[in-house]
Amino acid sequence: MKRLLTLLAWLVLLVSQSCVPRYTLNGASIDYSVYKTISFGEFPIRAALVYPPLQQLFENRMIDMVEQQTRLRVLDNMNTDLRMEGEITGYTLTPQAVGEDAYASQTRLTITVRVRYTNNRKPELSSDKSFSAYRDFSSSEMLSDVQDELCNQITKDLADLIFNATIGDW
Repeated sequence: MKRLLTLLAWLVLLVSQSCVPRYTLNGASIDYSVYKTISFGEFPIRAALVYPPLQQLFENRMIDMVEQQTRLRVLDNMNTDLRMEGEITGYTLTPQAVGEDAYASQTRLTITVRVRYTNNRKPELSSDKSFSAYRDFSSSEMLSDVQDELCNQITKDLADLIFNATIGDW
């Protein structure tokens, strides 16, 4: 009986060690034994309306998110396990809420980014998608006065969407 209990204890220990669930708070489901590196290409602005700082702001936001939420090393070459590149395809302003005087009281700034995500370890997980995010602001404000803050907020939203759809594998 003692031998059976010892054997059972070892069996429980062995089984519990072989299937350890892994939880992360950021949603990334990365197998670090397979994926170690990532690279980013440029995201040039191809939109009709151009806000020049947007490209650098977006690229930095993406790199920062990966560095803060994963253990992947960001490299400059193309021979990495994962790669992201694309272009900023939309930067649009559209009137939203119409006031009593028939003029728009809210304006929406929408930024759209096309992302080509390449998974060199598992090519079937690669994708080519567009992502959009927006913020509304009062039409009584000049775009130039709120543009920096809006772009910061929108690029954060875009980075979250892109991260979750690619590296986060949601």
